[in-house]
Amino acid sequence: MGEIRDYKCTYTNSAGVRREVTKKTGMRFPEAYYDREGMKALAKAVKEADGAAFCLLPFCRTVEAEALGASINPGDENSGPRGGEPVLRTPEDLKQIGELDLNRGRIHETLEACRELKEEGETVALELTGPFTALSVLADPKLLFKEYRKHREETAEVLRHYGEQSLRFAKAAKECGADILIYSDSAGSLPILGPRVMTKAVEDFYVWYLPRLAELADERLIISLCPKMAYAAVDTGHARIAEHPAAPGISYLEALLAMRGRAKIGGQPCPKTVGSKVKDGIFRELVLE
Repeated sequence: MGEIRDYKCTYTNSAGVRREVTKKTGMRFPEAYYDREGMKALAKAVKEADGAAFCLLPFCRTVEAEALGASINPGDENSGPRGGEPVLRTPEDLKQIGELDLNRGRIHETLEACRELKEEGETVALELTGPFTALSVLADPKLLFKEYRKHREETAEVLRHYGEQSLRFAKAAKECGADILIYSDSAGSLPILGPRVMTKAVEDFYVWYLPRLAELADERLIISLCPKMAYAAVDTGHARIAEHPAAPGISYLEALLAMRGRAKIGGQPCPKTVGSKVKDGIFRELVLE
């Protein structure tokens, strides 16, 4: 096992909620973030403004946390929802995280927006938020990281419980017709965790979570793993790269869609990188070991 590499994010954010986009929709904010019609209109507006080839949902990294009881600043026409004051304040609170209710609230509207966009002929990518990012909305990150250092196994159980809820969301997104599930965890990346804790996170969570997520991939759905996570999995010896020939000059998004049914997880540049091309005519699949 060698040093874990870091991937430098340089993408044009295709979830780019910004005033010049939101004002064109004629929607009221923050109401549009909480209603499927608003979500659909905004997803299409962002797609058009960015010159992207797909609609991306949701518009922030707080949907799962909110459905688990987090306090959320609802956002406005300039930026999407973001975390409010922590609601989990003690180590015991972390152990009491409940289950996602997928039948109400913003998470339900997100799923229905996904379903309706797909019915309207759109290519839809739904982004899943990893445990460190979601739990950092529910709790002060200092509490989470302190507990992980002091009580590794107990905190790993919290991470896996969150992972179970994430998998339920992922399965529901598949049922609603999502073409791509994008998985990322900005607060759980190498620059935040450092190499030692990143290695523990791979061993305690990703080795458990990613095979279960990969089971959802089929001829209709493929997983796109954040390159930061892909590097961590490969460099800790828990995954390898398999190369597949791809048509010359095609975009990474086109390659992802073409590889459905042939590959489970793509670990190349994020599909949110508008206009990114497959390097050297090779699609690189992340194969879990």
